Amino acid sequence: MTDIACTAATCARTLLATELAAGQTLCTPCVDALRAWLGHEIPLQMTVLEGSRQRETTGSAAGGRTVHATAPLPGRADVLNLIGPAPWAYATRDPYGDAHGDQHGTLPIAGILTPWARLIAEESRWDPPASLTPQGLAAWLARPRPLAWASRRVWAGDYRDELHELMRTIRHTTRLRPQRRPITQPCPRCDSLTLVQTDHQLYTECTQDSCGGLFTRDELALAARLAVAALDTDAA
Repeated sequence: MTDIACTAATCARTLLATELAAGQTLCTPCVDALRAWLGHEIPLQMTVLEGSRQRETTGSAAGGRTVHATAPLPGRADVLNLIGPAPWAYATRDPYGDAHGDQHGTLPIAGILTPWARLIAEESRWDPPASLTPQGLAAWLARPRPLAWASRRVWAGDYRDELHELMRTIRHTTRLRPQRRPITQPCPRCDSLTLVQTDHQLYTECTQDSCGGLFTRDELALAARLAVAALDTDAA
């Protein structure tokens, strides 16, 4: 059987038999990344963005006021762009989505999430999110049913890629990135000490090129218990 690639351009994995049987066009690690971004990281990043609205100011060397050719914005433009509102009809790929031409710079988080929430709600005929704030949209998209449903659509790769780019923009603005920590437990698959846990992610990853295993906390706990049991048996 020919390997079928995950439809996300930002992913190099091939789909497993279990993923193909479930009708997924997006691999499970990519689905987990969406869940982490939408359900955990975006709410945390929004807290940082909300606290970063105001532009940092310093007094002039002469102690006088700074003179601007035009009135300065009341806050940081990059932050205000990200946390700004977006109408339900907004579509990032629709040239008519910004009819008044008043969007400049980075598209708002809500402007990225709204068309995806709208697409999923309309195609699945589910009730749309009650809140169109970034937090409300992200929480709705991170729910198990919308997430699983989206992972089986032909456009799932575009969805993952666009949110991947959004997260890069958010992290560049806040300077807050998920931390990666080594796990001092041998990999259950290749036995090397190359396990890494990343904030918000469901799976712990083996970074050994020849392995690339992904494990939940329960799977690692079971592997640890089996290893201890094997040691006890050898000792006996």
